[in-house]
Amino acid sequence: MRCWPFAPGACSARARSSTVSSQPYASGYFRTSYGQDIALTQTRLQRISAVVFIIALIGFPFIASNFYLDLVTQVFLASIGALSLMLLTGYAGLISLGHAGLLCAGAFTAGILFKEFNTPIWLTLPAAAIVGALLGVIFGLPSLRLRGLYLAVSTLALHFVVVYLGGEYETKRGYSTGISIDAPEVFGYTLYGGKVWYYILLAFAALTLLLCINLLRTRTGRAFRAIKAHETVAEALGINVAAYKLLAFVISSAIAAVAGALFAYYRSFVSVEAFSLFLTIQYVAMVIIGGMGSLLGAILGAIFVTIFPYAIEAIILALPNAQAYAGQLFAVNYAAFGFVMILFLVYEPLGLVGIWHRIQSYFLLWPFKHRPMAGARK
Repeated sequence: MRCWPFAPGACSARARSSTVSSQPYASGYFRTSYGQDIALTQTRLQRISAVVFIIALIGFPFIASNFYLDLVTQVFLASIGALSLMLLTGYAGLISLGHAGLLCAGAFTAGILFKEFNTPIWLTLPAAAIVGALLGVIFGLPSLRLRGLYLAVSTLALHFVVVYLGGEYETKRGYSTGISIDAPEVFGYTLYGGKVWYYILLAFAALTLLLCINLLRTRTGRAFRAIKAHETVAEALGINVAAYKLLAFVISSAIAAVAGALFAYYRSFVSVEAFSLFLTIQYVAMVIIGGMGSLLGAILGAIFVTIFPYAIEAIILALPNAQAYAGQLFAVNYAAFGFVMILFLVYEPLGLVGIWHRIQSYFLLWPFKHRPMAGARK
């Protein structure tokens, strides 16, 4: 049903009479049934766009160079980790600075099981999820007593503990330069090559997105939102705040650990140097730049943060006398990354998903004007 903003009365009666009624877009599209509310796509245009997008993703490896294939594959990996952090921070409202540690735990779980027991991938991935879930319980316990900055510092300990243990394993086992992992085999087929891993990580990213979408529609997802909005009110409504906080840490940590294990297999190598504190900052930036409290924002943030360093490098190399700036590329990347984060925090708190919604509403309503959505800047 399409309702134009200059004639709200035409739709208000029907919207009020339906059991399920919400306004997902500023353009005036209303959900008037439960079937519409749970549908992944709302309009014909969305369905056509989704089909075209899926076809483009499937056909991309056949036209892309190795560089762009690797870049998009990195985006898939980053999207899995960003979605897990979005569940914890964007929906449950729990701050975590230990995301790189969880990725490290999953990667080292896969590496250690392969090196010590030659465990196949279909066992190492569940093992990584279990390790991540256990770490989620251990480091989620402080969330029952701590909030804000204190909770962030307590989760930061996770990063240092896991990285230290990983470094100790490398040293004691003689893997001073890291753990090498052979290409895994599934049903006698070796998972090797950029195209193969492109489709594998695309499938895992899609499954993670669908898992998050469906989780947020359940009682658990509603409890996460209630806890983020106001813990006291959530508890008064009968929500077991402590249990759901721990559950948020467990689910987020398990997904992040699986992402770390996939990273280890994709790169065929595990080392603690790959999981620096800057990696945690990058994942925090993904949910901030993408848009807090939005799964689409997590994906957009993963795309932006993954591509950003390559874009800065391309700009510097395009400058005259580019070789003179080559040694400063790392510092410029750091500075530009921090500058962009400040710009988004100050001028675009809704992130990339806020920009996307405004662009979408503009084209849906053109040539009519409308008031911006609540919380959006004019």
